[in-house]
Amino acid sequence: MRMACARRHSFDIARAGYINLLQPQDRRSRNPGDTAAAVAGRQRLHERGVMAPLRAGITELLSAGHEDVVLDAGCGDGYYLGDCAAETHGVDISVPAIELAAKRYPRGEWIVANADRFVPYADRSFSRIMSITARMHPPEFRRVLREDGRLLVALPSPEDLVELRGRGRDRVARTVDEFAGEFRLSRQERVTTTADLDASAVEDVLHSIYRPLRTGPAAAMPLTFSLDLLLFRLA
Repeated sequence: MRMACARRHSFDIARAGYINLLQPQDRRSRNPGDTAAAVAGRQRLHERGVMAPLRAGITELLSAGHEDVVLDAGCGDGYYLGDCAAETHGVDISVPAIELAAKRYPRGEWIVANADRFVPYADRSFSRIMSITARMHPPEFRRVLREDGRLLVALPSPEDLVELRGRGRDRVARTVDEFAGEFRLSRQERVTTTADLDASAVEDVLHSIYRPLRTGPAAAMPLTFSLDLLLFRLA
């Protein structure tokens, strides 16, 4: 796998299991991306199995085999990528998220970079690409995807966390239009689960989405988690 990486990052690989390619011009804040608190809250939700039905739906639709090379652009802590294929690569702008991904899934390759600007891999490197509720860069995805490859995009559906923030907007049509010049939609599914969460888990959700909507302490409640899954092929 050919990758855009400088020799000065080799110390990060040996010490922490990831590569940091983030440059000053790639960041809008001192600590971009998910905060340590958001990453920790999301990890606790994953450990509770809250997102397991969503991950199962993503894995089934992605249908990555042992021979596939998979990229998760905006991978967070690597939960949805994991060990889904023999060769996995994750890119995210958050150092705390990538640090956790590298610890949990040491077989993968993990990079801190701003994929909104540039995906740090050579042309046609991947047979599968995922973008799970992350920023999207259609031209870059097109560049690094093989001709027979697949791109899976996951969007929060209108029902996602409806108990906390009301019914959301449907993002599918706009996303399909955004990708129309480079990709064509081949399959669409929605995966939804509801979890009865205690107050601490609800607090974790609020931290993970940066929306502390309640003025008082969080209360136990059922919450809906729902994703629209779009599978694209090259146009």
